[in-house]
Amino acid sequence: MTILLNDKVAIVTGAGRGLGRAHALALAKRGAKVVVNELQEDDAVPVAKEISTAGGDAIACGANVADLQQVGGMVATTMDRWGRVDILVNNAGLLRDKSFAKMSMDDFRLVVDVHLMGSANCTKAVWDIMRKQHYGRIIFTTSSSGLYGNFGQSNYGAAKMALVGLMNTLHLEGAKYDIRVNCLAPAAGTAMTEGLLPPEVFELLTPESVSPGIVFLASKDAPGRTVLAAGGGAFAVYKGFETDGSSLLPDDNSAEGLAAAWSAITSEQGMQEFNSGFEQASKFARKNAAKLGIKL
Repeated sequence: MTILLNDKVAIVTGAGRGLGRAHALALAKRGAKVVVNELQEDDAVPVAKEISTAGGDAIACGANVADLQQVGGMVATTMDRWGRVDILVNNAGLLRDKSFAKMSMDDFRLVVDVHLMGSANCTKAVWDIMRKQHYGRIIFTTSSSGLYGNFGQSNYGAAKMALVGLMNTLHLEGAKYDIRVNCLAPAAGTAMTEGLLPPEVFELLTPESVSPGIVFLASKDAPGRTVLAAGGGAFAVYKGFETDGSSLLPDDNSAEGLAAAWSAITSEQGMQEFNSGFEQASKFARKNAAKLGIKL
């Protein structure tokens, strides 16, 4: 099955180079009309021209994603031009790497503002449009630094893991409007990772090898609430599981009781993936009720 995005309108933030550029070009190649966003519009113009020269339809738009007013202006420009927004790729980002001991809180806040609040701002600006359309595809860019941790990236990791939490809730709130919300966790050789990866790895992990994941997550048949990991042409899905656990009621609900039951609590037997926070609360209620002989 060929995935086509004809008549779809996409906004790609941070699309002047690296991953964002590759995403914008890939979406345009499948027929999408593309808003190429960068902090400075001049940095977005070459990519928009590249798309237009290839026969596509694109505009360059300068906006700071951390500024809700500027984001609103970008979305208004998009609506004036095409009358809809179908796809939002939240890609804009920056790094301020230092160990937490040496990191200033200004640098912590800056990274959170761009990655987390920038993604939230852009999503908020298109959310009602997609609800009215009863259609939308939103992709957040998370990272293995958030999913697993990475030395010197407490600010970046915190922001990136927060996007997974945002995805989880927006998936639930957008489902009845056919707004599908997912995350991409890319491993790519870009300006942000240059010097952090060995040269041979850097060359293998091209931005272009990741962008098929964006095309898939932007498609009509995209999944929802999925963290798609991608790098160098390989793809995987990150899943968050919770152990089945144990109830310490009625007599062992103490720190000592928890320590004594630790092996049972951490056992992977019966481990499951939840689709909402309520499911966790329900599980604990059932376990405690069973220990107390209460029928629910």
